[in-house]
Amino acid sequence: MSHPGVARDQKPPVEFTKDRNGISQVILHNPRGASARVSLHGGQILSWKTDHGEELLFTSSKAIFKPPTPVRGGIPICFPQFGNHGTLEQHGFARNKIWVIDENPPPLPPSNSNGKAYIDLLLKPSEHDLKIWPHTFEFRLRVGLSADGYLTLTSRIRNINCKPFSFSIAYHTYFSITDISEVRVEGLETLDYLDNLCQRERFTEQGDAITFESEVDRVYLSSSDVAIFDHERKRTFIIRKEGLPDVVVWNPWEKKSKAMADFGDEEYKQMLCVDGAAIEKPITLKPGEEWTGRLELSYLPSS
Repeated sequence: MSHPGVARDQKPPVEFTKDRNGISQVILHNPRGASARVSLHGGQILSWKTDHGEELLFTSSKAIFKPPTPVRGGIPICFPQFGNHGTLEQHGFARNKIWVIDENPPPLPPSNSNGKAYIDLLLKPSEHDLKIWPHTFEFRLRVGLSADGYLTLTSRIRNINCKPFSFSIAYHTYFSITDISEVRVEGLETLDYLDNLCQRERFTEQGDAITFESEVDRVYLSSSDVAIFDHERKRTFIIRKEGLPDVVVWNPWEKKSKAMADFGDEEYKQMLCVDGAAIEKPITLKPGEEWTGRLELSYLPSS
């Protein structure tokens, strides 16, 4: 029997499934037909599709979907560090762990609940994690898909330690683009950035927009909204963020692509990473304190 007001072919807002390795996944659907797929492996978004079924995120054809290897593409969460420092693995361990569905999520603000499909995930440290990063935390992640097809990721990280700790974080978003040579990024003009290709030396952005003709690996500091213009596909992505002052811009280009086992040699042409992040000034939480960061991704047709 069909429910009144629900079209027969309309999918439920939240659907539970498993991948070929038996890892649980959650698919969010909105009434217009847009969708987002979230894996409990890493709490990682693997797919975000328009209401016409067009994929907005890039995933490598050579990506490995077996924990503890992180998946190359989608939106991996880099926590408690971004980059490669000390004894922690590159980009931290959150993207390699199996998360759980959060049974006691915080309530949604009334303004956010309208027509939104969402799922709440939770990560707590294992005994192994505590050996390499001795801090007890709760990381709550809410992934939401709005009636307009916008994707939101809200992170709440609470210190349940008896001493303070610091972390950095990035939503390492792989956007699907037509051709890296035809893309420009706006919203980072005049900002300072740390260049990872020059030992994190600090420079100031001189261009009106960022365009790409070689490898780029930068952390732009204290940015507001950012736009990615994909001229060939006539699409613009908008990145809005709260609690995430920095923006990572990354494309590995030809040489580095060939050196990555889980990335196709030519795939750098079809992807661009632009991340909402907090990197330059790590976030410090006192015992009992909680930090919230929010990323909203949207898209619109551009002329």
